[in-house]
Amino acid sequence: MSLEPTPRSRPGGDLVVPAGPGLRSGLVIPASELLERFSRSSGPGGQGVNTTDSRVELVFRPSTSIAVLALPSATRERLLNALAPRLVGEDIAIAASEQRSQRQNRSAARERLVAMLREAAAPPPPPRRATRPTLGSQRRRLAGKKRRAGTKAARGRVSPDD
Repeated sequence: MSLEPTPRSRPGGDLVVPAGPGLRSGLVIPASELLERFSRSSGPGGQGVNTTDSRVELVFRPSTSIAVLALPSATRERLLNALAPRLVGEDIAIAASEQRSQRQNRSAARERLVAMLREAAAPPPPPRRATRPTLGSQRRRLAGKKRRAGTKAARGRVSPDD
């Protein structure tokens, strides 16, 4: 068994989505289909926050992506339907501004997009099959109810004759 490292997507290059549930052979999104915009991060941060464009917004359009169109039709439909609530127009926009470095924010945005695509492509879990409670659990439940009823019955009013 060979332990090959999983392909990593580096900022500015193709985005590699590793194989997993719903994506048997993985997915590679060409860099030409990803748009990265840079801006200044908001909030506190000292001298560097006002001068560096460290905030990254990663924009991806799944409906026209060559990589998505190459997927099997069932996987493609599942992916597009799962991503539909996140779409702004036809695009998915992911912003990252947690780190001080633009490079780290680029990596964070790409990792979020990969996680989102993997989650969207995964098949739904199998439906739950209802099972009957066991005889022992039924008896324990009824015994507990009788115990509780006895406790409450003992809390009756006290008569003055006693």
